[in-house]
Amino acid sequence: MIITETKPLTEIIDSLKKYRAIFLVGCGECATSCKTGGTDEVAAMKALLEKEGKTVTGSCIPGAPCTAAQVKAEFAKNMKSLREAEAVLVLACGLGVQSVKENNRLNHPAIPACNTICGAVIDSKGDFWERCSLCGECVLADTGGICPVTLCAKGLLNGPCGGMNKGKCEVDKDKDCAWVLIYRELEQRKDAAALQSIRAPRDHQKALKPHHKTLTHGTASV
Repeated sequence: MIITETKPLTEIIDSLKKYRAIFLVGCGECATSCKTGGTDEVAAMKALLEKEGKTVTGSCIPGAPCTAAQVKAEFAKNMKSLREAEAVLVLACGLGVQSVKENNRLNHPAIPACNTICGAVIDSKGDFWERCSLCGECVLADTGGICPVTLCAKGLLNGPCGGMNKGKCEVDKDKDCAWVLIYRELEQRKDAAALQSIRAPRDHQKALKPHHKTLTHGTASV
């Protein structure tokens, strides 16, 4: 899940200051769950823009605007409204904004209405928790399904560090030490001995950006 938050209206309006007619694009997946780009949010944004003197020519909500085929299909159905617009305001993550830009053959400017925060899981209460740093070198099989790259303030692959105190992180004393959590999880699995193995430093080449991977027969290859 990509977590987003809506930008302040003043910032959105400033980004749209050169454009009068706006087409809106929402997101049927992540931004809908975050309440930043679903049906209600697109309708609310339309009302706010019209109050600011803008003309909203139309809108669409692809299931996943980061998927080119879905954007193209929605744009094809809304071509008349798109032709009347001067810019597209995207209520989705940065991936959605760039996908809209790349798949709009009318070449409208694609303006973000959201800030992209992180990748996270959603708990049973509907709260968002960052759990993965997309590092390209997953260690969850060795750490009991708990990611030290994300949850450890220092991103240590071998821990805990000397600053851990009574199970708490030295950076934030209200936060559990990720490596204590890992130890307890592995101890419960009767696999704590696995922590005696020292992990090699991360291969930061795997985290170089931008990534480009080609999907071939269900496997991603560089």
